[in-house]
Amino acid sequence: MASYLLGISCYYHDSAAVLLEDGIVVGAVQEERFTRKKHDASFPARSISYLLRERGVTLREVRAVVYYEKPFLTFERLIETHLEASPFGLRSFLASMPTWMKEKLFLERLLKRELAQLGAGPVPELKFSEHHLSHASSAFFPSPFADAAVLCADGVGEWATTSAWRGQGADLTPLWEIHFPHSLGLFYSTLTAYLGFKVNSGEYKVMGLAPYGKPRFADRMLENLLQLNSDGSFALNLRYFAFTKELQMFSPALEDLFGRRARRPEELLEPFHMDVAASLQLVLERALIPLARELRRQTSATRLCLAGGVALNCVANSKLLLESGFEDLWIQPSAGDAGGALGAALAYYHLAEKGERRVCHGDAQKGSYLGPSFKAVEIESFLRKNNVPFQKLTQEDMLSETSRYLDEGKIIGWFQGRMEFGPRALGHRSILADARGAELQKTLNLKIKFRESFRPFAPVVLAEDAPEIFEFDRPSPYMLFVAAVRPELRVPLAPADRTKFGIDQLNVVRSTYPAITHVDYSARLQTVSRDRNPILAQLLEVYRQRTQSSVLVNTSFNVRGEPIVCTPEDAYRCFRRTEIDVLVLENFIVTKESLPPSNQSEDWRSEFELD
Repeated sequence: MASYLLGISCYYHDSAAVLLEDGIVVGAVQEERFTRKKHDASFPARSISYLLRERGVTLREVRAVVYYEKPFLTFERLIETHLEASPFGLRSFLASMPTWMKEKLFLERLLKRELAQLGAGPVPELKFSEHHLSHASSAFFPSPFADAAVLCADGVGEWATTSAWRGQGADLTPLWEIHFPHSLGLFYSTLTAYLGFKVNSGEYKVMGLAPYGKPRFADRMLENLLQLNSDGSFALNLRYFAFTKELQMFSPALEDLFGRRARRPEELLEPFHMDVAASLQLVLERALIPLARELRRQTSATRLCLAGGVALNCVANSKLLLESGFEDLWIQPSAGDAGGALGAALAYYHLAEKGERRVCHGDAQKGSYLGPSFKAVEIESFLRKNNVPFQKLTQEDMLSETSRYLDEGKIIGWFQGRMEFGPRALGHRSILADARGAELQKTLNLKIKFRESFRPFAPVVLAEDAPEIFEFDRPSPYMLFVAAVRPELRVPLAPADRTKFGIDQLNVVRSTYPAITHVDYSARLQTVSRDRNPILAQLLEVYRQRTQSSVLVNTSFNVRGEPIVCTPEDAYRCFRRTEIDVLVLENFIVTKESLPPSNQSEDWRSEFELD
């Protein structure tokens, strides 16, 4: 008889639930995909209900529920931090205490009450992991490595902000930690806030903005903000950071250091902001590489696993791959708090229950395609109920038609199979387009995604073709590395283009694939193989037969501020409200030109809070 464990994360940000069957992950989903509230932190009731329903089990058949951190340790850190900051920080203390006294301090009782509302019968045994143990477990146990070093870096969890581990077989041993308030995640988030972007949401925008600037403030940051030590450790100069005692991330001293007030959200981005972003990215890399090198020296491991929010910085990941001394690197695709739900369940299974670990070729993440899928009968019922004209095709004809539309420059809403777990759309809930289009980045940003014009788009390519197009020698299925477009595919710059800087570089054609080539010739690469994503691989093969290229733009199927679409209804709504040309729902095709004019106003954009 199968045995089930449920891992959950919630009440901070990015709540999620994960179901293990005999130690194997069989489902994982974030609550935001159901509630349509980005980064939803609420109890993942809908996620748990989906996982149990999809597997055909009830909550009483789950032997334990594992929460991804220990709230009493977090409360201890909160109290000690406020006491050290006293008499400053009273406002922050008074703001946080009601929530803690009402909910988080008595989290076990709250979780049991929420679980009890999901089904009849006794609530399963409730267990608690530690935050960084959850991250480390999510990195090592699904990885393809039997032996590896593990590095976790995020904002903060309980006390740890950075932690090192050694994974061997089904064991995971802690080595050392760096404690709050000294945090690379909070360092990056503080500068993210200074640049006018949202903390815990906009950090990836800063990474994308960095190549437009020059790192002229890197030395100033290293001299004043972040001290790097010879053993790889680091420390923040708290004079410039306010998060320990205030309701904001930075102090006025940070604005004095740069001689500029902080940018307000949606204000014009200037070369100064791009230079700060470039400097921040460089300093992060200078901090991470010595950490990884020290871990390599201590463990003699040849492989490294990463998790924690910092591990979503794919530019830094690529530098680690090249310069850390490790031969190979595996990163948890859902590296933030949502992935903590997976790690919590795996930690309990392997470390507490001593469950066997099966090391899989590739990895045990199953492409991260772990969420809901929809049958043809469900999709057809939705389309008919809403009077949507459609074509129902064989799979072969659907692939041929989609390839034709792509070659004609049409933008495709692509909805296939199980939804992705994690922040990246990996070809099951994606917007696809021809990477050869010179104006495509502008069109996608402004007319479909409704987001900032500077943001780059990622390529998806057949794994066997990738080395001919990108300077990268291994699979990248989770879009967690960047790779340079090969020199022979780059377009020589005109004399006038060579002198452009800042945002003026945006529309300069730099390669034969301009839609996915960033201003530094990099691209956030996703490679696809038939064993991981057979339907997308087949589309790329058909597209290659038609165009001699298997490279497409792949961006998430949503608009700015909206979670990635989950259901056919979500997908149709996004398609209807944007300038996506064609919607492909499994083998059903809907074209925009077949629909009557929309009578929706622009007010719908106010549904989603800008990220």
